[in-house]
Amino acid sequence: MAEFPAKVRTQTSTPAGAHGPARSALPSLALDLGFLRSFLGLLMMVELVLGLLVWALIASTYYQPIPAYGWVMFVAVFFWLITVILFVMYLLQLQMKLHMIPWSVVVMIFNAAATVLYVTAFITCSAAVQSLIRLPGDYDKRAAASVTHSPQVDTPGH
Repeated sequence: MAEFPAKVRTQTSTPAGAHGPARSALPSLALDLGFLRSFLGLLMMVELVLGLLVWALIASTYYQPIPAYGWVMFVAVFFWLITVILFVMYLLQLQMKLHMIPWSVVVMIFNAAATVLYVTAFITCSAAVQSLIRLPGDYDKRAAASVTHSPQVDTPGH
């Protein structure tokens, strides 16, 4: 038994995280304020404001009996919510954490689909402005929502 202590080597250690601050399993979220000044950030902010304006104007009218406005509301609210989600993801740099997703392709497909469906919603909204169901103020709100959908175009005579 005399040989035992000479052959055995003992060493003490501390757990890996014992000396530093405790780390959580959640990834750290950092605000990317530079994104707000970027071209994509500015476009998303404009889209958020105009999208909110469109669906708020339509929702404040009596649109339920007119089926065309159901489509306009769907497009406006759906793409506004998706834009909010993408905006928050880019603002918090979550796209960096999900690096396996090709974000440039996802954003390009989203914008292409949004463009096509916003154009159809604009045409639908513009065609349905002169509906048979008219309440005071509804025409003005529907016309404003229709203009908000469309690109800025000067008409002859104005």
